Amino acid sequence: MAEVTAEKLSQRLLDVGLLDLRQVDSVWGDLGTRHVSAEDYIAHLVRKEFLTNFQVERLVRGERTGYFYGPYKVLYIIGAGTFARVYRAVHRDTGRIMAVKVLRRRFREEPAQLEQFLREARMGMKLRHPNIVAIHDVDPDVRAPYMVMEFVEGQNLRELIRVRKAMPPLTAMKLLADIAAGLAYAGEQGITHRDLKMSNVLVSSVGRAKLVDFGLAAAANRDNEDALADCPNARAIDYATLERGTGVRKDDARSDIFFAGCILYQMMCGEWPLTETRDRLQRLNVSRFQNITPLGKMVADCPPVAITIANKAMEWDPTRRYQNPGDLLADAQAAIRRLEQGDGVAAALPKASGTASAESAGMDGDPTREGESRTVMIVESKTEMQDILRDALKRRGYKVLVFGDARRALARFEMDPDAADCVLFSTPDLAAEAVEAFNQFGSNETTASIPAILLVDQKQRSLIQRAHLASHRVILALPLRVRELRATLVKLLASETPAGSS
Repeated sequence: MAEVTAEKLSQRLLDVGLLDLRQVDSVWGDLGTRHVSAEDYIAHLVRKEFLTNFQVERLVRGERTGYFYGPYKVLYIIGAGTFARVYRAVHRDTGRIMAVKVLRRRFREEPAQLEQFLREARMGMKLRHPNIVAIHDVDPDVRAPYMVMEFVEGQNLRELIRVRKAMPPLTAMKLLADIAAGLAYAGEQGITHRDLKMSNVLVSSVGRAKLVDFGLAAAANRDNEDALADCPNARAIDYATLERGTGVRKDDARSDIFFAGCILYQMMCGEWPLTETRDRLQRLNVSRFQNITPLGKMVADCPPVAITIANKAMEWDPTRRYQNPGDLLADAQAAIRRLEQGDGVAAALPKASGTASAESAGMDGDPTREGESRTVMIVESKTEMQDILRDALKRRGYKVLVFGDARRALARFEMDPDAADCVLFSTPDLAAEAVEAFNQFGSNETTASIPAILLVDQKQRSLIQRAHLASHRVILALPLRVRELRATLVKLLASETPAGSS
């Protein structure tokens, strides 16, 4: 800094407009002399909050521009992406703090990139929602195009996870609900995000998630998958790969839902579910989406409700994913209520359907011995759900048998009438087949007296109405509260002789 004197810096401040003559004179008056070093002069300016370190660095380098965008004075940089930089800025008249996003110089002479930047701003100005960062203004000047956005005091999810590694389930679910709410609102305006990733979710100082950067949604050539695959934005390649592999259109909301599920996954375990690579060909390989390590194996005590939501959001088959962000939001909100009650899973059918309270079931002993000498059979076709139920029961001492086919499960009792003390029939995938098996199990002479539980989504009213219930044949709602399942099993098995006993 030896070649830069305090006098030179003072003149530069006036030349670029960071301070006016009255302010400069007041600084010299504070110092009492002009015979000070540049270091001392700068230290005084920063201490008086006349300058930020970002401005100082530019002044020392002799930069003449980049201090103002319209009426906004740049304070410091808060984010940088492939196409643009984002600054914290203050309006010189009102003092209002805003974020100013500026297109990088190398893209200003590229008509396609300039138009996409401006389209993003114009599109974003239509979106006004608590979970979307608002865009208030845009300046299309080709010499320095910028947009003015709401400033969010906080940090993005990527930075948050880098520090925390993983989040408490309730916190993660609340942030997911915010993300889904923002996507649902944008969807109502006919807009998908198409660049959903950890760094595009800002978390405010009060814990609210806000979506930012709908840039790829505004891409003029988003229907050209080759152009998207050549885009320098890695997430654009991921979207193109997912959509090409599953055969959905380029603005399908279910693609955003897949990546919302990925975000929940990383919030829960600290790792992105897709193998990360900079290699373009590897990013275009659909196996990255199909070979995801189950969340339950990444986090041993992960609440089953979080696993269920993440799995459904990240289904490879788009017809089995959440069909719109509103459905994802509804499940996330329900999960929040259940997590706030102290459990990761929840039953929502009324007690009259046959569920038992934990207190009435007498679960006051050692939970690891609760199911000792008892065998429970699970009839469920999905591997993830099989794992959730098996793990929950084995931890309580139950022996567990699992069947993916209802007919094979019933056939097991023909060979061995004492095969299990209770059977869980799960409907999400097996649907009517599970209900028919549940009813057949209750009508067969050899199995009619064996307790059975039908696990059913409470939205599936037609299935609920078709079920033949009794005091030892009950329904539990999905998503399922582990404590409710335990209480029901303890109650149903209280007077039963263990299977296989003589």
